[in-house]
Amino acid sequence: MTAISFQTVSKAYASPRGPKGSTFLALDGVQLDIQEGEFFGLLGPNGAGKTTMISILAGLTRATSGSVTVLGSDVQSDYANARRKLGVVPQELVFDPFFNVREALRFQSGYFGLRDNDAWIDELLDSLGLAEKAGANMRQLSGGMKRRMLVAQALVHKPPVIVLDEPTAGVDVELRQTLWQFIARLNKQGNTVLLTTHYLEEAEALCGRIAMLKNGKIVALDRTSELLKTAAGNVLRFKTSGTLPPALAAKARITGSIVQLPANNALAIEQYLAAVREAGLAVEDVEMRKADLEDVFIDIMNRGSKSAAKEEAA
Repeated sequence: MTAISFQTVSKAYASPRGPKGSTFLALDGVQLDIQEGEFFGLLGPNGAGKTTMISILAGLTRATSGSVTVLGSDVQSDYANARRKLGVVPQELVFDPFFNVREALRFQSGYFGLRDNDAWIDELLDSLGLAEKAGANMRQLSGGMKRRMLVAQALVHKPPVIVLDEPTAGVDVELRQTLWQFIARLNKQGNTVLLTTHYLEEAEALCGRIAMLKNGKIVALDRTSELLKTAAGNVLRFKTSGTLPPALAAKARITGSIVQLPANNALAIEQYLAAVREAGLAVEDVEMRKADLEDVFIDIMNRGSKSAAKEEAA
């Protein structure tokens, strides 16, 4: 059965910069089916439309056209059933300052008509490293603990479909490991997981399939292994303190002093290093690595930009 289905979904907003009455499309005819039991990744740059998709899925925003269902329940016409089947971990840290951790989870259970839910609450607290904070007021929690609490609140009614919207943004390594161990266990037990993240190594490690979104449209959709096959076989990585020649910089991914270039063979490596030396630059820590999902992502995002530039030039 299909767990999440977006059927030709578009969302138009009033344009803040255009003429009065003009609109822009945050989503443009999105078509996407996620099957039960999948661990699915939704990737895209800021402003691509990921949060809009999740807001529509959660019933917080109404699509301009198209339909969205969760395990067969329409998120608009059958909202109550769709919401019961869905657990959403939002980006924002939202909490009630008047309750302690356990009380907040009990209240959250009550919103879904659940009573005597303490056994599952205890399991959530233990699995997410919150057991020692069960009696602490929400205001006393650190940012990382509040992030764990958001996960617990999303899962307190045992939803079969879990949506994680940037769940590890700005949190420490310990929380990431704790969270992914727990979510991976739930996924193995049959829960469907939809993840949005800017940490592409997480998506590569966790997600069986991935969709990439740009300007409100899906520009790539495939199994993670198939997407990785589209990348260059290897990447040359080195450090330099100078400015690369323009022709080389156009091909490179540059992060501070670290330069990464696609390198399919030994000849390409020699040519790159020769060009750097001719520019009078010193090179340190030269190494080769396999292409990863970040390489694929950058290539797909740039591919669309280059095509648009060619069309405008024509």
